[in-house]
Amino acid sequence: MTTLSTAVPAAPRTGRLARFWRGRAEDAPWVRPAFLGLLVVTTALYLWNLSASGYANSFYSAAVQAGGESWKAFFFGSLDASNAITVDKPPAALWPMALSVRLFGLGSWQILVPEVLMGVGTVAVLYAAVRRRFSAGAGLIAGAVLALTPVAALMFRFNNPDALLALLMTVAVFCVLRALELDEGAARWMVWAGVALGFAFLTKTLQAFLILPALALVYVVCAPGGTGRRLGRLALGGLAMLVSAGWWVALVELWPASSRPYVGGSQNNSFLELTFGYNGLGRINGNEVGSVGGGGGGRGGGQGGGWGETGIGRMVNDSIGGQISWLLPAALILLVAGLVVTWRASRTDTARSAFLAWGGSLLVTLVVFSFMAGIFHEYYTVALAPYLAALVGMGAAVLWEERTRLLASATLAVTVAVTVWWSWTLLGRTPDWLPWLRWAVLVTGAVAALGLLLAGRVDRRLGLAAAGLGLAASLAGPFAYTWATLNSGHQGSIVTAGPSGGAMGGRGGPGGGGPGGGRMFDGGGMPPNGGQGQGRMQPPTGQGGQMTGGGQMPGGGQMPGGQMQPPGNGQTGQTGQTGQTGERGRMGMGGGGMGGLLNGASVGTEAKAALLKDADSYTWVAATVGAQNAASYQLATEKPVMAIGGFNGSDPSPTLAQFQQYVADGKIHYFIGSGTSGAGPGDGDAGRGGPGGNSEISSWVAENFAQVTVGTATFYDLTAPR
Repeated sequence: MTTLSTAVPAAPRTGRLARFWRGRAEDAPWVRPAFLGLLVVTTALYLWNLSASGYANSFYSAAVQAGGESWKAFFFGSLDASNAITVDKPPAALWPMALSVRLFGLGSWQILVPEVLMGVGTVAVLYAAVRRRFSAGAGLIAGAVLALTPVAALMFRFNNPDALLALLMTVAVFCVLRALELDEGAARWMVWAGVALGFAFLTKTLQAFLILPALALVYVVCAPGGTGRRLGRLALGGLAMLVSAGWWVALVELWPASSRPYVGGSQNNSFLELTFGYNGLGRINGNEVGSVGGGGGGRGGGQGGGWGETGIGRMVNDSIGGQISWLLPAALILLVAGLVVTWRASRTDTARSAFLAWGGSLLVTLVVFSFMAGIFHEYYTVALAPYLAALVGMGAAVLWEERTRLLASATLAVTVAVTVWWSWTLLGRTPDWLPWLRWAVLVTGAVAALGLLLAGRVDRRLGLAAAGLGLAASLAGPFAYTWATLNSGHQGSIVTAGPSGGAMGGRGGPGGGGPGGGRMFDGGGMPPNGGQGQGRMQPPTGQGGQMTGGGQMPGGGQMPGGQMQPPGNGQTGQTGQTGQTGERGRMGMGGGGMGGLLNGASVGTEAKAALLKDADSYTWVAATVGAQNAASYQLATEKPVMAIGGFNGSDPSPTLAQFQQYVADGKIHYFIGSGTSGAGPGDGDAGRGGPGGNSEISSWVAENFAQVTVGTATFYDLTAPR
């Protein structure tokens, strides 16, 4: 009996493994192994060299560290475990990382592996969505295009909210497409779509709703059932979205302000104000109160204020083209082709609905990104990647099925030709980097296009060879940029994909390359290359700039923790935040960049030791202006550091009176200045003083407490008044 009891379960386990490997019985034997291979390769690529990015964006890493220590900080998305102020986004994107840190401790892998898993999950969901209605080949093409998009390879290995946002938006489209297949049972999928969009809102607020009009319209027009039933299911999905997003918003708004952290990025300690102002309409019209460099509107003339040229060409310009646009022309051509092929189908045809859903999502997001006058960063374009990849996979599959028709084969040939020409153009923007590749892509693609036009119609094997050659030529450019991205570390608030030299991605030339300056930032963001203090920075000029009271920073820069760094030196400090190879030199900024507003400080051993001494006796071991400065010290010590004024140093929290009370109560040990020894808080911080009187705090500290040099950092002991 013992032998039987141990032997019998073995067969079912083997059977389950075999079924898992084989997949559905109706699939060809290669389908499931190819899909699993896609996921394994994507995982391996995204894990490659992952720790080179250190803590990536220390702004979010500090909030993750805080959430790993305090459930209250976890819930609100606080920057520190003592809950002084939150990040300037809702906290959903922080939750997976904070749980990982709580389980496995603080480290680069613990923070970034959840982002990698989100990327792999997005590829899997996209494959499932495309493969379900079209073919396994279409799903594999879509998944490969997404995985090899440079900005996707960047952001699915980085700790900004965009990774989770891309996953949830892809899930939302998938759920709507499932609902479009059904009459009975559709309500369940619409509810899940609403839940995905609701949590996408808790990831990056109103950006989650960009695709909502397109999806709602497609469902109302194309879903099976009567009009009343369709509208009812749509309303049910909307209710699910409202509940899944609104529970957290309601709790934050109803929570007594005195017992929760200040809402970072807002001017009135209100998440609703943050949502509809700085993170909402302000992004569209450029009137972003509280943003350094914001509040000026669009400035007309096709200018996005300090955020680069707006207009239809924005997604293909020197700054952004290499991030996302490699297969954008192909996606648009194949969208039109797919709609032409399916145009005479019935109202409820799921193939046409899929083109409308993915295409509508792409076009709406594309238009908003192209014309928004407020803060815009290159890496935002990762939101386009799943939509674009789906259209490429679906369109290629539809035209392949129709390849015996001259118009279909010609369209395939034109798509490949246009794609390789555009790759040739993009690769030409980095002429000294792999110069042979652009010509190899062009020649190979031309041969493939000719083969698709001539051989694809008469011989399936020759057509497959030509299609494979065309796919390889089309993906060679983005793969090369992706590989360059994987082999580089990326830290701070400014990250772009691709090679380290040249104009692509705003990486080369004075001012960071690209029309209108082209360099964008996150977490509150500022126009690049210097500017003046007094709470705002000038738009990019490519000539560096000055911060009042802080000295010039035309590429050399002053590290807020006290260390000077040469431009583009590629060094990495103890907190992993002093630089990506060549990144700051390309931005026209040195080490800390803007007094550390964007990239934080290099924390010395003496400073770390001073902060850790009697650390448990204080609510905050230190306070400093700006979140990146605070984050660097917090990550080095794993103790709470107060970020005065939030990310930009411009939020009105705390007020001078509140800060003075904290000091009187003995809650803060040190105030950290913004420069090397001899640089007091007014030297760099006054230029960032916001409406909360942060410059007043700096001045009050300098007047009432003695300056102490700790290593190369400037400290003020708030327990020892003069």
